[in-house]
Amino acid sequence: MSTTPLAGKVAVITGGSKGIGAATATQLVSRGARVVVNYGRDTSAAEKLVSTLGADNAYAVQADAASISGVEKLVKSTIEKFGKIDILIPNAGLLTLKDVESCTEEDFDRTFNINVKGPFFLVQKALPYMAAGSSIVLISTTQCYASTVSAPYTLYCATKGAIDQLTRVLSKDLLAKKGIRVNAIAPGPTATDLFLEGKPQQVLDAIAGAHPGKRIGKPEEIAASIAYVVGDGASWVSGQTIKVNGGLA
Repeated sequence: MSTTPLAGKVAVITGGSKGIGAATATQLVSRGARVVVNYGRDTSAAEKLVSTLGADNAYAVQADAASISGVEKLVKSTIEKFGKIDILIPNAGLLTLKDVESCTEEDFDRTFNINVKGPFFLVQKALPYMAAGSSIVLISTTQCYASTVSAPYTLYCATKGAIDQLTRVLSKDLLAKKGIRVNAIAPGPTATDLFLEGKPQQVLDAIAGAHPGKRIGKPEEIAASIAYVVGDGASWVSGQTIKVNGGLA
């Protein structure tokens, strides 16, 4: 078995400089892919990751992954650098924790823009440069499948429910027309900046304590599942939202 099964492949990851995005970039490069790491504001984190992975393997592009102009810039920069896209991972996201009474129109627009609009139009703009055998992996959440979920997740789950439906419908459309697989990964609680921000240690301990495994997931564990889904071993996996949560839901 090849140690570089993704050799020759080009991957694009939004929100790629930290957390699950950075862990995924690392996993894909270890399998031979070249990776375009999109980031919003933290140039130092993106540059550090590229330095770690090697300039021949990784390329950082600053762009607003929530806007059409931003995803157009990302695609254009990728094609100018590498000439194609084989793996597309719209990973950038916003976790807005507000119940319906406290949610503002600005909260709604910002969250849907980054979690739904950005991925939708990134797929649209990337498709002309993706050949048969390419793979798209969207990011959902285990919260959409949990038997209990708290009110502050209302808006976030609404956006990820949209992602689940995009996965379901796009997978049928794009496999039939272009031979491109579409799947989604639905992480459970994972130790990323997005998840950890604003949570005191006692809350994190309670979340870990309620999990069958008595811990919170690691970004590398989510990344390993993404790396599997985009590989040849998952060539007959399409249209699936795969829960990666250690059995939580």
